[in-house]
Amino acid sequence: MRNGIIEFIKKETVLCAAIILAAVSVFFVPPDREYFTYIDFRTLAILFCLMSVMAGLQKIGLFKWIAKKLLGCVKGSCSLVLILVLLCFFSSMLITNDVALITFVPFTFTVLNMLGEDGKKRLLLPVVVMQTIAANLGSMLTPVGNPQNLYLFGRAGISISRFLLLMLPYTILSFILLAGWSLIQGSTYSKNLDLAAVTVEEEILFEKKTKYLLIVYFTLFFLCLLAVGHILPWQAVLLLVFVIIFVMDRQAITKVDYSLLFTFAGFFIFIGNVGRIPVFCEFLQEMVGGREVYTAIIASQVISNVPAALLLSGFTEDFSSLIIGTNLGGLGTLIASMASLISYKYVAKEAGERKGKYIGLFTAGNVCFLAALIILNILLR
Repeated sequence: MRNGIIEFIKKETVLCAAIILAAVSVFFVPPDREYFTYIDFRTLAILFCLMSVMAGLQKIGLFKWIAKKLLGCVKGSCSLVLILVLLCFFSSMLITNDVALITFVPFTFTVLNMLGEDGKKRLLLPVVVMQTIAANLGSMLTPVGNPQNLYLFGRAGISISRFLLLMLPYTILSFILLAGWSLIQGSTYSKNLDLAAVTVEEEILFEKKTKYLLIVYFTLFFLCLLAVGHILPWQAVLLLVFVIIFVMDRQAITKVDYSLLFTFAGFFIFIGNVGRIPVFCEFLQEMVGGREVYTAIIASQVISNVPAALLLSGFTEDFSSLIIGTNLGGLGTLIASMASLISYKYVAKEAGERKGKYIGLFTAGNVCFLAALIILNILLR
């Protein structure tokens, strides 16, 4: 029992922290009717819908099928590394950074195993580091790319086009840096490749049995985007997505990251209560005011960017700066973005003896990208 609790705390550290903070805040602000106004049910509902749809598309093997088709044309190591990295970069814009890593990092292991020990040893760690950075950076462009964007987009009340323009300069610079790093890294292993034999377990299922699921999931995803853009009511989309997936493919609902939803709820309660304690409220407003970008970057290094977005959003009205800060804040430490832990767990399992080297390379790469984007932010200001 004790070991089970310890394992749960290790696995869901952020969720446990959210629950503890919410519980402590209750002692300062006893529960009342105002508690119901704390929770942003719209964000939670749309996040649930998006995660359900992405779980369904992942289950039928769509993303791996796309990756296999692209890799079938690869002949050189430069193009191989470039495709593996940019798959995470561009896919994360729509399927979120964590889904991109869950899908393509294991796929990368399969591909690199075909190169033999020498190729795998040279490319595995740098490619996974680049994929992790790519997923965190690609996801910053869109409101649906990661959870904090979805939440802050709703709070900011801006249009999708304005959100895209806000993050576009950072995304363009990220693409240039990632493409350059990928080509340089790929050139270190110069051999002709034939990856047409890469197998994708889900491909037969995807091609022969579930074409109708693809149409349904794409339709549901489009409805989710309409809800994000305030074109359709989120309540209707939530009901529709839940009923259709429950009837059609209920296993996808079990793949939803419910711990993330409860983490959001815990922080909503904590932030709501802190906002009603004058001393804490004034202190945090003074700390954050006018320094949203850098406060968010620093906070993300310690508590990760999703909790940082939830916490700081209660004490500033400059949501545009907070969007930039929490997205840039996903770079840095291993916990700056919780999605980064997904890659680390795969590396620890696949090449545990090299995980120390992975952390060193990961940190160095993140610091370089973060420094470049901070300089861009200064220039844009």
